[in-house]
Amino acid sequence: MKKILVLCTGNSCRSQIAEGYLRYFAKGKAEIYSAGIETHGVNPKAIATMAADGIDISNHTSNNIDEYRTVDFDYVITVCDNAKENCPFFPSKAKKFHYNFPDPAKAKGTEEEIVAEFNRVRDLIKSYCHRFIKENLIQN
Repeated sequence: MKKILVLCTGNSCRSQIAEGYLRYFAKGKAEIYSAGIETHGVNPKAIATMAADGIDISNHTSNNIDEYRTVDFDYVITVCDNAKENCPFFPSKAKKFHYNFPDPAKAKGTEEEIVAEFNRVRDLIKSYCHRFIKENLIQN
């Protein structure tokens, strides 16, 4: 079974959302992990925006990349430039992918505007994850 790691700065928003969608689209055909170069806890707004789309990530945990040093990943997806630039090297045959998604946790404005930004980023990540699974898992 393929192993996929999603990596972000704090493993609180973007990587958690991506983990949720990759699990959903992979339908049990891959083991999905997410981690950060730091751990910030799972953002409650990320949980809420995923719940609004029918995906429960409320039991996800914020994990540090060091926890997975011994896992031989097939794919590593970085979802922010900071993680791509600062990810510690770990030996792996993993094929690497990168997409710099905006950080919804940095959204400013009214509560409605912040929720709209979380939803917008969630939809970008959803589309990316759907395409990723189609191109890298389902066809292989």
